[in-house]
Amino acid sequence: MDDIVKAAMLKWPNVPNCYGWLALDARGDWYLRDAPTQAAGPFPQIKGSLIEHEKFKAFIHRNYLADERGAWFFQNGPQRVYLQLELAPLVLGVRRLSAGEPDPHGSGFEVQAHTGQDVGKVQSCWLDEHGRLYLLTDTGLGVVRSMDMATAADAVAAGVWGEPQEIAFADMPARFGFVREPAPV
Repeated sequence: MDDIVKAAMLKWPNVPNCYGWLALDARGDWYLRDAPTQAAGPFPQIKGSLIEHEKFKAFIHRNYLADERGAWFFQNGPQRVYLQLELAPLVLGVRRLSAGEPDPHGSGFEVQAHTGQDVGKVQSCWLDEHGRLYLLTDTGLGVVRSMDMATAADAVAAGVWGEPQEIAFADMPARFGFVREPAPV
């Protein structure tokens, strides 16, 4: 978390939380969802405004966390902005490592979150009824981006992450401890 965010939290400790105004889609893109957008329909059917400003996205990435319920939020200064997740808290990119590249996990593949963070070791892989591939990593659960499925399929075929286990999409939040649509407690 940024130092400026920590300082704002100390200066203004009782700022109310915000819900429904930020969302993460299956490609790892952030969307702002103002009141008219929220009234127009649920996420992801009505997405909202795509955040394209690179420095703002980097700020969100550095301050993206989960609370004790597994509800993910962006700590925006003193305010927690809880977000809606289309699929999972992390969106994962998968890349095959070239010969000679460092391979800290010994898999021959690099897995990185939409935040740019290395997610550590892949513990298991899962397939939902829609054919989407999820990886449980040291950092948490993430869905593999559609554009990286061919590379991920190579890793699965090579047995790098073990045999994919089947799971119903609706069962994933409870199984992996995250909240897709947080609401005030």
